[in-house]
Amino acid sequence: MNETPAPPLLFLFDMDDVLVRYDWTTRMAGLTELTGHDFTELRRRWWDTGNEQRAEAGHFADADAYLAAFEEAMGCPVPETEWARIRGAAMTELPDRVEAVRIAKQHGRVALLTNNGPLAGRWLHRWAPSLPPLFEEHLDTTSAFGARKPDPEVFRRVLAHHGVPAERTFFADDMPENVAGARSVGITAVLVEHDTDLRGAVRTFVAAHETAPVV
Repeated sequence: MNETPAPPLLFLFDMDDVLVRYDWTTRMAGLTELTGHDFTELRRRWWDTGNEQRAEAGHFADADAYLAAFEEAMGCPVPETEWARIRGAAMTELPDRVEAVRIAKQHGRVALLTNNGPLAGRWLHRWAPSLPPLFEEHLDTTSAFGARKPDPEVFRRVLAHHGVPAERTFFADDMPENVAGARSVGITAVLVEHDTDLRGAVRTFVAAHETAPVV
């Protein structure tokens, strides 16, 4: 449970393809160069086994346990700094979307909620420099909550953590199933597509709750 006072409004944002552009092919090319495995083999050794999904749901105790499992699956050393460099190189901040977070922060608490494991959580603050000053201590991966999107349970746990009811919570994600998961517990959720005006969506939500005090 978050020990700080509950905010009047809570704004949850996904990361990849919402606040940053994520180029999966760039990441896979980097991992191929590092491990010597082509795309198909990389998928077979890690993603197709469900390891990444388990990591996102909190299966690995911490970042070190995640990296050890990843190295074992790859059959070769994977320096943490190289893993992080490759992941970060696949990400490009989207200024208009980041501006939506700034707008939201004027009216409540902003928190990241990205399907990622604990190793990603250790590096988020370096990959997208604009995000840490906005999200502060709420730069969260789903692994911290022991469940992953679209499971409604992850949203219930996030609401409990922040002490904010679903009807006063906003969520933005690029995956329809994740939006549906949030809506199933009563959160106002917006599907972010290529031309979505996220700033407008945030302002619309704020206007619907305009009696809430600004913090």
